[in-house]
Amino acid sequence: MRTPLFYLTGGVDLTQMDGIGPHRALKLISEIGTDMTRWPTEKHFTAWLTLAPRNKITGGRVISSRTQPSTNRAAATLRMAAMTLGRTQTALGAFYRRMAARLDKPQAITATARKLAILVYRALKRELVYQDPGAATYDAEQRSRILRRLRHRAATLGFELVDRVTGEVLAAGVS
Repeated sequence: MRTPLFYLTGGVDLTQMDGIGPHRALKLISEIGTDMTRWPTEKHFTAWLTLAPRNKITGGRVISSRTQPSTNRAAATLRMAAMTLGRTQTALGAFYRRMAARLDKPQAITATARKLAILVYRALKRELVYQDPGAATYDAEQRSRILRRLRHRAATLGFELVDRVTGEVLAAGVS
């Protein structure tokens, strides 16, 4: 089933993405098609899928930020794919676990489904050939982002970060 699907999408293998097998890829293609020119950007695509939050803003403040309820079958397929990622040792699985620790599970599923939708959009626009970097790489990048923000925050408050094991000051270029 993967070979005809590969030819149907014009040389894009959606089954390389974690959580999307041949059956789910076929369901996605049957719902969204292969012509991505209908959506100018990935933000339009995720909004059409109702995976992007609708922010209610008044007076410059966000009052609420929720995704709309929907019966979009493509969004349901992406949510099902996102649910399976929580137990995998992939970058998307690490993202899901990080979101689930911070938010509740349904919101983490929606966030992961949105990330999957962006990957599908980019793949079908031929902007991306998906390669999973792995959970360890994702966690290392996340750790370096946190350290960079901490270092900046400490500098604005007039402090420096010190490594507790070695006792040396963490320089700006070290992560």
